[in-house]
Amino acid sequence: MKIRLFKPSVGDEELEGIKQAFNVAWLGLGPRVGEFEQKWSRYIGSSESVGVNSCTAALHLALSAFNFPKGKKVLVPVMTFASTAMAVLYHDLIPVFVDIDERTLGISLEDLERKYDPDCVAVMPVHFGGHPVPMDQLVPWARARGLKVIEDTAHSAGGKYQGKALGTWGDIGCFSFEEKKCMTTGDGGMMSSNDPELLKPLRHARWVGINKDTWERYEQNASNHPDANSWYYEISDIGYKYNMNDLMASIGLAQLEKLDRMNRRREAILQQYISGLQQNPSVKVAIPYNLHDSSYWAFIVRVKDRERFILHMKGHGIATGVHYMPLTMHPLFAKYAAETPTAESIWRELVTLPLFPDLTDEEVAYVISAIHAYVQ
Repeated sequence: MKIRLFKPSVGDEELEGIKQAFNVAWLGLGPRVGEFEQKWSRYIGSSESVGVNSCTAALHLALSAFNFPKGKKVLVPVMTFASTAMAVLYHDLIPVFVDIDERTLGISLEDLERKYDPDCVAVMPVHFGGHPVPMDQLVPWARARGLKVIEDTAHSAGGKYQGKALGTWGDIGCFSFEEKKCMTTGDGGMMSSNDPELLKPLRHARWVGINKDTWERYEQNASNHPDANSWYYEISDIGYKYNMNDLMASIGLAQLEKLDRMNRRREAILQQYISGLQQNPSVKVAIPYNLHDSSYWAFIVRVKDRERFILHMKGHGIATGVHYMPLTMHPLFAKYAAETPTAESIWRELVTLPLFPDLTDEEVAYVISAIHAYVQ
């Protein structure tokens, strides 16, 4: 067998959505984006959402909502994708790297307390691999210190913690719809908040700072309103070309209808993995997967001789990955290095194995048998 690491689950529904966008010949920022934003907000239970072209853009814009003074500090887990910390640098802020929890691989609440100082203005928890950060503890901790909470929910679209949707616990939640994530728009992202005033300027900022996007101007012009100036718009603040488009939203609308089903399938696959590896002395499940209302994006294991294990799996045609190196090991972030001993030790044992909704039971069994054939 040849088994991919990730694979988007797409089909006729997505093609039909794209066809509809083609039929109206509006492919850019238009009505489908607005429809997707509204349906996404209803799905997660937030007041408002703004579609963008990536979660990286969402994180960048979310930080901009607060106009933090340059040189202030933002608390970030040391083990995450680069975008989380990159967004901090975009604003001339200082990333303060926090160690991870050995059990969950998410941000360590104990180290968060150690790393905090009065120059900190925000914290960016990441639901690593889809496993929830204990937001019922983190949010009150942040509020007591006057910190804003920007929730990096890139790994966990559709998941809940204590019955509340991930991405709705903080001030702004940022989601990824990149090809490999829980649902996809090809590339794409979303910002959601229960404070519409926070998102209002970000809606303009995602469209080069323009206060009236092309679709709004088109609608006004097509309405036969006796105003010759429907073309008119203003730019008051700096903006970015971060908008989602109607092709992406058309895929997203179809994916949203399937998201719960895809997440339940991932839960079923994870249950097979966990049961199959219970007695394996060499390969241990890395996260305490809670398979209820979950949205796990990755299946991660710990193995001592990682390189040998990866080559073993490759020999069986099974793709693997490593998520992630601690960010301070990259040259860009090295000067911000801090004491993060847990991450620096554990990451050397982490391997990501195939997980996607179209993975068959036969393929899961094949992966498990290949793991059992590995002798350390």
